[in-house]
Amino acid sequence: MNNHPYHMVNMSPWPIISSLGVMTMMMGTIMLMKSMKFELLAIGTITIYLCMFNWWRDVTRESTFQGNHTKKIIIMMKSGMTLFIISEVFFFLSFFWTFFHSSLAPNFEIGMMWPPQGVKTLNPMNVPMLNTMILLCSGMSITWAHNSLMMNKMNMTKQSMIITILLGLYFTLIQMMEYYETSFCISDSIYGSTFFIMTGFHGIHVIIGTIFITISFMRMMKFHLSEYHNVGFELSAWYWHFVDLVWLFLYMSLYWWGM
Repeated sequence: MNNHPYHMVNMSPWPIISSLGVMTMMMGTIMLMKSMKFELLAIGTITIYLCMFNWWRDVTRESTFQGNHTKKIIIMMKSGMTLFIISEVFFFLSFFWTFFHSSLAPNFEIGMMWPPQGVKTLNPMNVPMLNTMILLCSGMSITWAHNSLMMNKMNMTKQSMIITILLGLYFTLIQMMEYYETSFCISDSIYGSTFFIMTGFHGIHVIIGTIFITISFMRMMKFHLSEYHNVGFELSAWYWHFVDLVWLFLYMSLYWWGM
């Protein structure tokens, strides 16, 4: 019998397996770009998805069926998510630093101009503006879902979550189509490298956020969440708003100012 409000987490294999999966996926991405071999990337991606499924299963069991997520634990989970988002801010800050350092003081090798000579940038008022509107609407719909959940309007919460998931998938589809239509690639000077790395990592975050909200929706369908106990959904909403905010900076920097 515990005499403290904390949850002592059992030993789990998922952190180390997830780390190995991420390493495999990154190595597979390099192999895909170098020699068009996708087997290693597929193994890493499948490993990550399996770890996500099992890890979320364990967290759902601990919170819903075992009742281990007390008020003290919820506060600690929110603090952990806050620190994680801060680390993500600095992650993207490094890329923005690279972009502005290269664009504000272009060196001789790229022609002393920005964008570099020979790079035809995308029109920010076309597809990038559409993607911006999609993410802004998804931010509105996830806020609508959160407020509906707080008012115990479950049907409205489910509808707005479905809208958010569909908008996230639509954004990812449009982003993939944009990659196919660009006239430059990741090896085209500093602009191509920073463009595809920044938008690519953001696209990965959109996919993760979409999965996060989808898991919350599945738990909602199983009546795991309520207006009093919804920390999983709330953290997914935090993450989605962070993704929206990063895209606004990407749009203003890469697409609008960078052209």
